[in-house]
Amino acid sequence: MIVEPSLDEILVTPLKQIDTPGGDIFHGIKAMDAGFSGFGEVYFSWINFQAVKAWKQHRRMTMNLIVPVGNVRFAFYQESEDIFRTETIGQDNYCRLTVPPKIWFGFSGVFMPKSLVTNVANLSHDPHEVLRKDLNDISYLW
Repeated sequence: MIVEPSLDEILVTPLKQIDTPGGDIFHGIKAMDAGFSGFGEVYFSWINFQAVKAWKQHRRMTMNLIVPVGNVRFAFYQESEDIFRTETIGQDNYCRLTVPPKIWFGFSGVFMPKSLVTNVANLSHDPHEVLRKDLNDISYLW
């Protein structure tokens, strides 16, 4: 049996946006920040408006999720308690979500035409490290 962390362990960290002539700067994560647990890789994922990508659970990976373009609603599911937590982040709420391992999650694009999700992960991709469920395996109204 997998021991799940509480959904309260998901850390929300407001991030700085700095207006500069010629284009703004968007902070992401520093090695000294709360939630930083090492570096494995950074990857990016486009999500189209109203599209849903769900459900995954990383067994060992800590994710640091940032949405620098658009807005994305994340849903987190704690199977043992049958409860959800949602966070919408992006241009309208620029912050970083630090998600510990063993939490089911999915996300949906809520910005037209698409949004960009960035994950600063503490591990490199390992297909044997992630569990997946079909969209309808967890009852959630997207």
